[in-house]
Amino acid sequence: MKLKRVVVTGVGALTPIGNNVNKFWDSLLNGVSGAEQITKFDASLFKTRFACELKGYQSSDFFDRKEARKTDPFTQYALIAADEAVNHAKLDFDSIDTDRCGVIWSSGNGGIYTFDQELKAYAESGGNPRFSPFFIPKILIDTPSGAISIKFGLKGANYCPVSACASSTTAIIDAFNYIRLGKADLIVTGGSEAPITESGVGGFGAMKALSTRNETPATASRPFDAARDGFVMGEGAAALILESLEHAQNRGATIFGEIAGGGMTADAYHPTATHPDGTGALKGMKLALEEANIPATALNYINAHATSTPVGDLSELSAISQLLPDSAASWVGATKSMTGHLLGAAGAIEALVCTLSVHHNAIPPTINISNLDPAVPAALKITPNTPVFETVDYAMSNTFGFGGHNATVVIKKFAD
Repeated sequence: MKLKRVVVTGVGALTPIGNNVNKFWDSLLNGVSGAEQITKFDASLFKTRFACELKGYQSSDFFDRKEARKTDPFTQYALIAADEAVNHAKLDFDSIDTDRCGVIWSSGNGGIYTFDQELKAYAESGGNPRFSPFFIPKILIDTPSGAISIKFGLKGANYCPVSACASSTTAIIDAFNYIRLGKADLIVTGGSEAPITESGVGGFGAMKALSTRNETPATASRPFDAARDGFVMGEGAAALILESLEHAQNRGATIFGEIAGGGMTADAYHPTATHPDGTGALKGMKLALEEANIPATALNYINAHATSTPVGDLSELSAISQLLPDSAASWVGATKSMTGHLLGAAGAIEALVCTLSVHHNAIPPTINISNLDPAVPAALKITPNTPVFETVDYAMSNTFGFGGHNATVVIKKFAD
């Protein structure tokens, strides 16, 4: 069986540094930080009082009041990003076989905002069990995939893989495999997250996973810096339209990049910590390169998972240094320094970054590095505080999640 080539024909984004793809990309290249004081709730008593929230987002700009009341923010974000991607791809679903079009969408936390609100209302009512009839469908992690399917009438595969912070990369790899095996012509894929809530910030704070730089939030997310002290939580969504090359060419689509390979492994080590030697991450990257049929020296850019935690960053860099020979020219960067960590949506955001990088031949900076950690392997080329403009033929995106989940995808410049 000959495997089909899989290409990216549309993208969408709703992020802390831009509510559409063009604004997002412009902010990335200009090194804009999305971190500010939390406005979604009173965080004055929390150890961490800042996050990367969406800017200027109002559900009423996109949904009528009735529709908004039935959906959690993470589903709203998904629908907005998917809609931009569909429009970006110039899709007319009336002219293609929607039985062969599907949705594989993911999130790590699902409707945590709705869960918080419903339980607070229950507690404040003195135990009166008057829950919303929309409570359960609003919190289910698979709700966005179903909502996107309904919005566009897509009747193919429809589901939500979950692997913590590797979730949306897993979704992209699943979509890639589904298309290249000939089981679908087109998949809307990506991830969304709306975790900036009392329980989200409080829970991760209790784990001591979050930065506590409350006085200087804009510089708090600082991957690879010696003074990093934890990640900055982010929210939003990113969507990619994946199609078989044949399907894309038959409808005259513009192609922005090609999915070359993916790799998924498990650390089998600890419930929350990555393996200190990065063994699982290394194996996942090798599998992705093997599937892409390229050597590590072909990579021009690695968008690292790099959440700005003291241990996690070095674990990943250890794996990358084992992957790349000393002569490798690949840049290693961390766009979470600007977006914060979008948890289950991080992989979609960063796969989008890699797609834009190969399309525009540009590599975003890693901001907030004022004192590079001396433990960073000396041979690695860490992206500076300014963007790099050079040819990007191959870009790799890494994501790792609680439970030891590792997922890596390689995106390459499209060529006939």
